[in-house]
Amino acid sequence: MGVEPISLRDKVVLVTGAGSGLGEATAHAFAEQGCMVACVDIKQKDLESVCAVVQQQDGRVAAFPCDVSNAAAVFETVQAAVERFGRLDIVVNCAAIDHTLSVADMSVEQWDQVISINLRGPFLFAKAALPHMQRQKSGHIVNVASTAATRAWANASAYHASKWGLVGFSRGLGVEGREHGIRVTTIIPGGMKTHFFDRFAEQGIPMPEERNLQDPANVAELIVFATQVPANSALQEALITPFTETSWP
Repeated sequence: MGVEPISLRDKVVLVTGAGSGLGEATAHAFAEQGCMVACVDIKQKDLESVCAVVQQQDGRVAAFPCDVSNAAAVFETVQAAVERFGRLDIVVNCAAIDHTLSVADMSVEQWDQVISINLRGPFLFAKAALPHMQRQKSGHIVNVASTAATRAWANASAYHASKWGLVGFSRGLGVEGREHGIRVTTIIPGGMKTHFFDRFAEQGIPMPEERNLQDPANVAELIVFATQVPANSALQEALITPFTETSWP
């Protein structure tokens, strides 16, 4: 007889980058599991739009506008989510940004912004969430990296650095979390059909073929699955790519 997956009903999940793309799909996926979802994004209008749709589908959700690179704002947001829902069980760090530029052309400010959102942000949310999870003696932190953490291409040095760093951070955090019953999973997705590629057209960069991009809902389902793995196991890392992605392996 197999072991039953963990039930997510009534779990409290905080999702960053929830205003669009993978974050939006992840918020919907957890709401469909009966979770209470704290949606976090810097774009308040997008955030409120996503929350309105979740509510229409009988989901329990709340919007928390926040700059994920701002330490004070992150700690206030986590505290507000705990006060709203009573606890915090799962944090999913989806928020990310990139500047598609060579090292020669990238400004110091652009480099700092990528590292601040993609790497500092997950650190801040983990640090803010840990005390709550430690008191519960349970919790799960999911960090969304990228296949940019497994290979390299031009004009993405800051993005590569942030995503490689996120994999290393997740591994270290996972070791620290074990004694408190806190699991950490790194999701490593290939290209997705999201607004992330919008800037390509603006900069005259060739767009990936749509058939070689995956639906973010597929990746969101993997994130949900990772949090349902029975308690005596942990899904440490999971790589998910479009089936037709020709650059992998």
